[in-house]
Amino acid sequence: IPFCQTRCRFCEYTVLENATEEIENEYVDLLLREMDMYLDLLGKTPVVGYDIGGGTPMYLSVRNLARVTEAVFSRFAFADRVECSIETTPAIAVNSPDKLSAALRLGYRRISMGVQTVSPRLLQELGREGGGSLYERAVDNIRNAGFRRFNIDLMYGFLNQSDGDLESTLRYAMALKPDFITIYRNLYKGTKLEGEAGGVSLYKAMRQYQIAYRALIANGYHANVGNNTFSLDADDCGTSDYLTRRVIRGTPYLGLGLGAQSFGMNYLAYNEGAASKKLDRYRDAVNRGAFPLQDIYDLPLDEAAAKMASVAFYFGFIDRAAFRDRFGVPFDRMFPEEIRFVVDNALMTLDGERLTLTARGANYINGVIPLFYSRRSKDELVRLYEKRGAASGDESMFLSTYSIEKYDRPSVASDVVALTLRPESEPKSYRKPPSSRLAVLLIKRGEHPFMNCWALPGGFLRRGEEMEHCAQRELFEEAGLNTNMLLPLGCFSAPNRDPRGWIISNAFLSIVAREDNTLTLFSGDDAIDAEWFTLSHRHDGDRLWLELEGGDASITTCLRALPSSSGEPRYETLHTGDAAAPRLAFDHDAIIATAIGRLRRELGRRNALFSFLPAEFTLLELQSLHETILNEKLPAANFRRKILPLIEESGEVARRSGHRPARLYRRRETVSG
Repeated sequence: IPFCQTRCRFCEYTVLENATEEIENEYVDLLLREMDMYLDLLGKTPVVGYDIGGGTPMYLSVRNLARVTEAVFSRFAFADRVECSIETTPAIAVNSPDKLSAALRLGYRRISMGVQTVSPRLLQELGREGGGSLYERAVDNIRNAGFRRFNIDLMYGFLNQSDGDLESTLRYAMALKPDFITIYRNLYKGTKLEGEAGGVSLYKAMRQYQIAYRALIANGYHANVGNNTFSLDADDCGTSDYLTRRVIRGTPYLGLGLGAQSFGMNYLAYNEGAASKKLDRYRDAVNRGAFPLQDIYDLPLDEAAAKMASVAFYFGFIDRAAFRDRFGVPFDRMFPEEIRFVVDNALMTLDGERLTLTARGANYINGVIPLFYSRRSKDELVRLYEKRGAASGDESMFLSTYSIEKYDRPSVASDVVALTLRPESEPKSYRKPPSSRLAVLLIKRGEHPFMNCWALPGGFLRRGEEMEHCAQRELFEEAGLNTNMLLPLGCFSAPNRDPRGWIISNAFLSIVAREDNTLTLFSGDDAIDAEWFTLSHRHDGDRLWLELEGGDASITTCLRALPSSSGEPRYETLHTGDAAAPRLAFDHDAIIATAIGRLRRELGRRNALFSFLPAEFTLLELQSLHETILNEKLPAANFRRKILPLIEESGEVARRSGHRPARLYRRRETVSG
């Protein structure tokens, strides 16, 4: 039923605004004639689910609602105990309680009401009427009409919706005590808000889902992670029969009316009006006695399977037995590599017949779902992403609504330069240690600003948190790396270092031992990837060149050393070369340069440098470490003379083959830095 008083700015559906009684009556006539076209095709096929949505179904008069409902029940064969569902708005529930009573009398047992938000400012921006007393009177009328299965719809992910707005809406909605609460992410495409889409990152969307999930679970609602609908009854999924069967079992469905979608065993169809949002072509087709189809697609197996799999994520899991029943092919046979990837990366777990999202997987739902698309669709997504490119107004849109007042001023953050030695090649001689290169840990940002750029792990200090703990927490949340070894690098506080405002960073150096740098990195929080980048450096007067290689990028940057009152140089990035070339986010190249300087100074004390190596090491390995940091060769005799007072023989030899295995040494415990 496509009618609404006004089209909300977030609405992507086919809507006819402020329709007259004449248009309403004509539309219902057309709808009943379309039903008749399917009688011979469906025959006695049992209907196992029936929803009436829109638009606003209760915009219809009681007479027309009865005409539609009675036509459905009289024309089609229904299975036993099918629960029928209908939708209303708060205003209709308050102003037309007779329609609520009529809907229950006609056989509807589940009702859903869109609240979306209780923020007055956001309601005005979205073009919706609302308010506390309106919602409360609406709920009273729904309950008084006799509905015992009542759902409230809420939305998140709006550009101007703060986390506080969402939390207030959740508290208010839960106080109304609906049986179910469904949360929808605003999708922007095809809406009046489409121009704002670039300003809302996936990180904001997943953060707000987490806020909603935690609040609802803490207040007695039930849902597995990733699910959109939350139920007070742990044994009730909370959705209508139609949606439950569509999501879990991929049951075919027939959509009737303007712009409706249908999904058959091997086809996908859209009615006239899906694109134009107008009635004329639908009317013309029905009046000619033709099926009012705008588009119909023959779906090969891989496309139909992808459709079922992607819809299944509405509940946060894929039922492999239902998939096998639907297509006659085991799910594992169609998606072996995808299953292996999501399980190995802790995105989903295999629980009997179900492949279920984890909390980590729910955070990356927009990346998990496309894994199960067809190859054609995956290639198209890549093509569209590459076509879109780096140049867009997304960051400008984001920054236009960003408010530094949300944080204490100045905001305080921590960044970590995690360095390690990574093997480069096997030695040609057993007398030589394996060739290694210095490497730095970088994460790819999933949030504005510098979205999709490589950066150091880091984030904001939380209230009551020590700075060192902040650094350790961010390193673990964004890369899955634990460390107890942090050396302060200094405070980076240039007023323009961060485009969001005045944000100072307390940076740390963390040295990661060789045995720990082979552990699998797990990106998380607002990081969408984490990689070790090889790090080369070269000094040329007051210039320092950095070259980083890894992930999907090769980054070169030149910095100039500037004097400072502390005696340790500050670094200024020289923006030379191709402006479109990859670069590090913020001033992270200057922080890395400071870390290299700190390492070179540590050569005089040497205590911290032992953290790069295992507890026992050869002299060649220790010398190679010094040469890597200095970026120069050292005379072996001079190096040994200076280093031997700091180390002692362990009594063991290296386990590599050869006539004279190298002796192993360890750090003298009495050495002080």
